[in-house]
Amino acid sequence: MNTKIKDNSFYIYINYFFIVLFTIMIIIPLTNVVTSSFAGSRALSEGNFILLPSEWSLDNYRAVLHDTSIWTAFLVSAAKTVLGVVTHVFFCSMVAYGLSKRYLRCRKLYTVMGIITLFFSGGMIPTYLLMKDLHLLNNFWVYIIPQLFSYYDVIILMNFFRQLPDSLEEAAIIDGAGAWRILLTIVMPLSKPALATIALFNGVYQWNDFMTAKLYITTKRALYPLQMKLYEIIVQQQAAAMNSVGSFVVQTTSKGIQLATIVVTTVPILVIYPMLQKHFVSGMMLGSIKE
Repeated sequence: MNTKIKDNSFYIYINYFFIVLFTIMIIIPLTNVVTSSFAGSRALSEGNFILLPSEWSLDNYRAVLHDTSIWTAFLVSAAKTVLGVVTHVFFCSMVAYGLSKRYLRCRKLYTVMGIITLFFSGGMIPTYLLMKDLHLLNNFWVYIIPQLFSYYDVIILMNFFRQLPDSLEEAAIIDGAGAWRILLTIVMPLSKPALATIALFNGVYQWNDFMTAKLYITTKRALYPLQMKLYEIIVQQQAAAMNSVGSFVVQTTSKGIQLATIVVTTVPILVIYPMLQKHFVSGMMLGSIKE
């Protein structure tokens, strides 16, 4: 008995060691980015600090927050994230509810078609041509329509819906409720953990996505999201470094604005994630159980 306890203690200490090590590996770079965003141009040019700069300044954040294009990009990111999450969750819930019914005709065919989409795609060029034919180039809806469906999310919701008691739907049908009313007033309210999981998955993707703008938004810069704006700042910094060799002022200023923009783009996710963490964990566990 004592030997087993000692063996378990050994593994527990090993786990603690790796958890602490992994946490340090995450916290130090993140802290460095945050503190560097508050550093002055001289401190950034010297670069002789890891966590605490020798000179503190709010100039980087003043430059970011006074840039109207940053606020426009923020509004675009917020709009496409909120609208994208709502439409994605609703569409995936609708498909998952239908596929969760074993009496659905051709259900196995639909399942095979969905699984194929998890492993194969049309490719970048066919997708671009499709977006062009659908008139989604330089259109805000290019952020929403292609992201309406994800069979991976459908699987999570489908397995969750199967765990709901059939008696609830039977009672609703007796009361005269149809499929839409059952889905909207019974199934979805009882599936908040699973819906929160899907919302978090898609919300993080929508907020961090910049490739969609890079590929399909070519002329309307007003439709650039925040991540695309950050990409532009990084490119401008690299161009300034190449064209101003030996000039630390331009390089450090661009680097400071870049770091401040990174912090600004990360804060919304850091604020929202703790609110959904409880539902996220329970949704992942319940949605992973298959009858």
